[in-house]
Formats: sequence, C-alpha cells, structure tokens
Amino acid sequence: MSSSSSSQSASAQAEASSSRGPTRQPTVEDDFSDNEEGLLAEDPLENALPEQISFKRKQKAAASSSFGIPRFLSSPLGKTSNRSSPLPRLPNSRLQQLRSNAQANDSTELILSYLDSPANAGEQLQDTKDATGLDWYVEGPGRRVGYDDLTAIDWIFEYAKERQRLRYLYAGASGLLGYVKQLADASQIWLILIGAGILSGGIAAFIDVASDWLGDLKTGYCSNVDGDGRFYLNKGFCCWGYTEYSQCADWHPWSKALGINSVGGGWIVEYIFFVVFSVIFAACASLLVREFSTYAKHSGIAEIKTVLGGFIIRRFLGGWTLVVKTLGLCLAVASGLWLGKEGPLVHVACCSANLFMKLFSNVNGNEARKREVFSAAAAAGISVAFGAPIGGVLFSLEQLSYYFPDKTMWQSFVCAMVAAVTLQAFNPFRTGKLVMYQVAYHSGWHDFELGPFAFLGLLGGLYGGLFIKLNMTVAEWRRNRSYLKGPVTEVVLVAFVTALVNYPIKFMRAQASELVYFLFAECVDLSEDTLGLCKAGKANTAVIALLIISAMLGILLTSFTFGLQIPAGIILPSMAIGALYGRSVGLSVEVLQQAWPSLFVFGSCEPDVPCVTPGTYAIIGAASALAGATRMTVSIVVIMFELTGALTYVLPIMIAVMISKWVGDAISPRGIYESWIHFNAYPFLDNRDDNGSSIPDVPAAQVMTRIDDLMVITATGNTIHSLRELLAHHRYRGFPVIDNARDAILLGYISRTELAFALTSALDPSRALDDSTEAYFSHQPLSDPTSSLDLRPWMDQTPITLNAKASFQLTVSMFQKLGLRYVLFVDRGILRGLMTKKDVWFVLNGMDDGDEGVTGIGRGALREEVDGERGSEERGLLATPVDEDDESVRGLGGLR
Repeated sequence: MSSSSSSQSASAQAEASSSRGPTRQPTVEDDFSDNEEGLLAEDPLENALPEQISFKRKQKAAASSSFGIPRFLSSPLGKTSNRSSPLPRLPNSRLQQLRSNAQANDSTELILSYLDSPANAGEQLQDTKDATGLDWYVEGPGRRVGYDDLTAIDWIFEYAKERQRLRYLYAGASGLLGYVKQLADASQIWLILIGAGILSGGIAAFIDVASDWLGDLKTGYCSNVDGDGRFYLNKGFCCWGYTEYSQCADWHPWSKALGINSVGGGWIVEYIFFVVFSVIFAACASLLVREFSTYAKHSGIAEIKTVLGGFIIRRFLGGWTLVVKTLGLCLAVASGLWLGKEGPLVHVACCSANLFMKLFSNVNGNEARKREVFSAAAAAGISVAFGAPIGGVLFSLEQLSYYFPDKTMWQSFVCAMVAAVTLQAFNPFRTGKLVMYQVAYHSGWHDFELGPFAFLGLLGGLYGGLFIKLNMTVAEWRRNRSYLKGPVTEVVLVAFVTALVNYPIKFMRAQASELVYFLFAECVDLSEDTLGLCKAGKANTAVIALLIISAMLGILLTSFTFGLQIPAGIILPSMAIGALYGRSVGLSVEVLQQAWPSLFVFGSCEPDVPCVTPGTYAIIGAASALAGATRMTVSIVVIMFELTGALTYVLPIMIAVMISKWVGDAISPRGIYESWIHFNAYPFLDNRDDNGSSIPDVPAAQVMTRIDDLMVITATGNTIHSLRELLAHHRYRGFPVIDNARDAILLGYISRTELAFALTSALDPSRALDDSTEAYFSHQPLSDPTSSLDLRPWMDQTPITLNAKASFQLTVSMFQKLGLRYVLFVDRGILRGLMTKKDVWFVLNGMDDGDEGVTGIGRGALREEVDGERGSEERGLLATPVDEDDESVRGLGGLR
C-alpha cells in the first residue's frame, strides 16, 4: 500500500462507487461542488454536546459501597444530571459511572443521542483526559451531516435513530402533557397521508377535467346557443342530456365554425385542426419539462422504485416537479399521444406526500421513514388512476416498495381511501364514476370461453415481451443517434406522425380513456355506438380487422412514445392495446357462436339470450397486456375487479394474467419498469429477487476492490491541511480508516461529506484552529483537545464487515436485505477490501449482459469522480439527447 505524499495522512487508494457501466453522463442542475457546499452550509445537529462517555466493554460491577466516589459526571443518557457540583472531577469518575450504569451501556441505540449533537471539542473538552484507557469519544456509527445527491442511504442508521428518538419521547413524557406529545408525534404520519390523499385526489380530478377539455378542443368548441353552452365545457358536458351529439347545437366542429359545409372539405379542415392542436399540446408539454423540471418526464415509476430502494434524488419529488408534472400531463394526454396518466399519478402522489412531510421535521429528517410514507402515498396514485383503492395498496406492495411492513399497508389503505373519496367528491365526470372506463357487466361467462381467455393471456405475454424489447431498442437508438437531437423536436415529430395516423382510424382518434370505455362496455349500456362495435353478424368482420390493425399500430406508436421527454405512462396504452385485441377476439367468438349456435361447444348457451359478451374479452385482454408489460399479477386482478365489480370474472382474469406473466417472463425476464431501471443504470437491488442463479458463485474477494486499490486514511499523522488536500485531489465518496500503513488494522469508515463538514467546522474562528492542527481518528491520551481535532465522532466506528473469504452470494444478500451502502472485508481485523452497492449492481447487471468476467472486477482506482462529472444514474434523470453526446460530461462517479 503506497503512502500519501505531503500529508502522510492517507495511503493507497479508495472507496466510492464503481466507475463501470455506460459512460454518457450529463451535467446536473447544480454541480458536485454546489451540492457539497449546500450540505456544509449548516450543521443540522443543533443541540449542545452532552457529557462525553465511552461504550467500552462493560466490566463486572464491584461490590457497592455507601462510601463510593460520587458521580460528578452524569450520563447524557440518564434522566437527571448534577452539573452544579463545585467539587473537582476525579480522574476515574467516568469509569465508576459506566460500571454502575448498566442500562446506559447495553444498547447500541443509546449512541445515537450523543451522535446527533454537534461536535465542539474546543469548548466542551476542558478537563484532562483520564488514563484508564477508555475512549474519549463514544464508539458508534458516526454522525451524519446529510446525504449527497445520487447516493444511497444508511437504512440501519436511520431506523436506529428513529428507535432512539421514540425511546426518549416515551421515556421523557409523563402525565397529560406527555400523552399529548406522544399523540401529536403519532399523528404526524396520518396528517401527512391524509393531506397527500386529498391533494392527489384534487390533482387527479383537475387532470381529468383539463385533459378532456383540451382533447375535445382538437375537434371543436362549445358556445351558448340553447342557453347552456360555455367555452370551458368539453363536448360531453356541452351536450349533456342529448342522446346523440348530432342534436347538440351548442357544440361547433371547426369545419362548421369556419363555414365549410361540404363533407370532404369539412373532413380535411378538421383533420388539420386535429393535427395542429396535437402537435401544439405535445410541444408545450415537452417545453415545460425541458425548461422547468427535467424530473417531470416519463412516468417516474422507475425512479420511484429506485428512491424507495434507498437512493437520494434531490428535486425529483419537489413542489416544482409536481406543478410541471400536473400541467404537462394535461397537455400530453390531450395531445393524443399513446401514453397514459396512471403511472405519472403515482409520481404526483409521492410529490404531494413530500410537500406535506416538509411540515414535520421528525419525519422529513429520517430518510427511512420518508420511504415508508412514499410507499403509502404511491397507493393513492393508483387509487385515483383506476378508482381502485385496494388495487393501489397491492400495487405499492407488489410493484414499488422496497420495504413494506404491516403498518405501511394500513397507512397505504388510509391514504388510498382518502384519495378515492376526494376524487368521488369532485366527481369530475358527473356520472358518479371515479374513472371514465368504469363499467358493470350484467352477464356471466361459459365454460367454453376459458379457451379464448387463455389465448388472450398468451397474446398478452407476447405483447409484453415484444413491446419491452422494441421499446428498449428504440431507447438505445434514441440515445446513440446523431440527428434530431433536440428533445422537443422529437416530441413534435412523434406527435405529428401519431396525429396523422390516429385521425383516419376511428378507434385511434378517440382519447385513450374514452376508447377503453367503449371497448369495455356492453352494447346495451352504450347510448350511441360511435365506434361501430355493436354491429350484428358478419358486419363485424371489418370491425375485427380494424381492431387488430389499431392494436398493431398502437404497439408501434407506444414504443416510440414511451421514453420521450414528456410526462407519459405505459399503463393506459397497454390496457388500450389489450382491449383492442381482446374485443376483436370477443367479436370473433360472438360471430362463430351466432353462425353455428347448435355446435356442441356452444351447448351451454341459452336460446334467445346473448351468449358472448365481447366487452368482457376486452377487459381480460387489457389485464393480460398490463401483466405482460409490467409483470404485476395480484394487483392487476384486484384493479380489474374494482373497475367492473364483476366477481364472476375474477377467475378468467386470473387465468389470463398468469399465462401472460409466464409467456412474458420467457421472452423478457424484466418488466418495463425494471428494464428502464437497468437502461438508466440506476443502482437498484431488488430485495425480493430470489433467483440465486443470476448471482455468480465466486468468492467476494474476486469482486471487491482490494486494499491495494483503496485510498485509506491512517489514524494518526494527519493535519487539517493534509485532509483538505486529500479531499481536493480525490473525489471519492468515503475512506476506510486504518491504524497505520504497515498493519492496516481497520478502525472505521468516514464518509466524504462528514469529513468535509468536520474540517470546515474546525476552521471556524471560534475554534481557534488552523491548517496545521493535528487531526486523528484514534484515542490519543496525551493530545490537547483545544489544539487538536478528534474526528472519531464523524467516523463510522462500527461499519458492517465480512470475512474476506465470504462468498459473493452472501454479500449480495447482505446488500439486498439490509439496504447497505458498502461492506468492508477484513481478515482478523486487517482490512482486505471494500465493496459498494454500485459494485454489486454492476456485477449482477454486467453478468446479465454478458460483459466481462467477475474475476478481479473491483477496480477502485477507476472510481474517482472528476470535478463536474456525475454518476451514470444521472444520465437517466436529467439527460437529453443533446446532453448524452457531450464528451465533456462522460464518466461514472462513485456511489456509496
């Protein structure tokens, strides 16, 4: 291990995250130095440091005596203190207290109250250190200044901090006031969730009304002719009460508004208006995203899964993102592009919860609790998207959440219910329905239909697997192409082509939610068959062909649309595509049954009663397509049941979903969201992935970054200047700490953020320390605390370690189950290597892609982050086609 140059304080080379993987990196909205300055601007640890204690191994208590030495130093963990004693402090007073206070020494959680207080060693450490060999500072996981952008959180520390906070809350609160404090603390989560549910329901209602009005504006406008028309009404409300739109005098198509009476001329004029408005709406949505919040693009579910997995993405859930996402969704949905608002509504719900969390510091200051709240809020997004509160809870559990305890399920239920009640109160469609395509079936199904239902499941799996491959191919082409680089330009082009294709085909011209409603509904429930789905007999042949053509075009257009720089979901387009081919299968079966009613297969049909309901095939086809694309199962069945209320169709839906998932998994192992996580190189490790065959069976030593490639810091021989030079020349996320370069005994691990903050605080004028001040990471009994800097409070003195001979499979399990950021490997206390979450992610995904072998992949020397460069995770968050080709911003930053 090589020693460091001028400072003699650091040797060898370091930790930080992996530099492997794709190398196209965009610049961030604020660069690395700005993030670091923001973190160091203020100390979040505001209270004064309690009396110092040590948590060395507890000795057996000596026989008690009434003449024992008084405890002039009271534990900061106790309920009482005696700070007013005028007697001098005896050298072994701390030893006596620790031996006599068993409770204060038993739990690791007790460390955290000490660590959450600011370090001010120059003022607090005025007495002489004792010679008992006890550490002057407490051993523990170290203090936290904050998490830098695009880094992983420490789940263990966050939950330990929360347990400690609750212990003090309940131990220090008594009487009526104490009960009120406990009640106020417990109610914070519920206030956040209720507020998030109300806001999510209100935003969903606004999006429904605004997108419907804008979508109808492409075909005409409403004015006052009979006394009820208003410009702000969409076509449905403008013609409310009319059985046919042709009888509505208040609605004016653009051709009649311009005085064109010929059929051909009117069709061309309306075609032009349709295309122009579609392009304008799409361009405005893309401009909003590009100019005001890049995080508002796509559905956001891939990023939410990564955030819930323990990753920090600043501004992704901010208020400005919420505003842009809401307005962009209205415009994007109205543009007629093949996208949906259901997935983005999950992002909207999480943004709503994040806004209310800022009002409660206890929740907002704990990253683990925040993720529990996000998991609960995500259920509200699906609840208002489908009018399915229970389906929303299951969606969060099955698809999104990394950690979902029982209490989170109850919280999800409450949040989803409040959101649904709010949407019901707004009643945006004035029909009592939460979503437009909510239907009810009046008939059951027959045994012979199980064959067509299973066939729909097969089609859904084929659609899901092929669509994912096509969409990923388009995304790769979009990233590597050398023309049409502007994101707005591409959106305008796709919107133009989509509008040209959509208008001539009546099934594609309608808004997606309206199309799904017509495909789902029974003919007896349709007041007007505008799409011609209810024709009798052989007249349905042309309709069946048109349905199949529309489904194929929809697959192609969705593949190009999902991934554009606009708010866009994949759930509703998948449902529409599935409903198209499902209705075509249903109509085919209906034609066969009507042509040969006496066939033995149709023996269970009753005479003079419709035997086949094509709308049920549409909803089963939609479920199969959704399962094939997202690989969800239980939540889809429940969502479809809540949409129809038909318990009798649960079994056919289950059969179709099961077959669809099997076929889809055989074609493409990842769902659409997991594919985008992989494409964008987000460091997400699925803790529910039990497929051990994908983990290479090799020792962890073949994957870890060995000590020879690590930048480590020695415990002594450092100055403030040398450590600042170390931070200036190396952009690693953190540094292992060893006793000396020869023995390499592991003492702990210090993060870059904490080290930078401690050094900056030490140079404060009130501390009277300069650059030449000695800084150390181990117990120095002869050092003067007023003229030296002890960095142990900022160091994680109890990092998670594994034996250097441990298997890689065990290491992966540790990362997945515990949510670790890094693991240090030791051999009898000697540091051997280090592995980060990014290392594990790279190996698992690199093996999937058939990249280089795993032998010797740990390359810590390549993990240095150059100023102005960020991690590959950011490519998927902020990159535009222009950004991705910029050579000046390529490189992979480290990740803890």
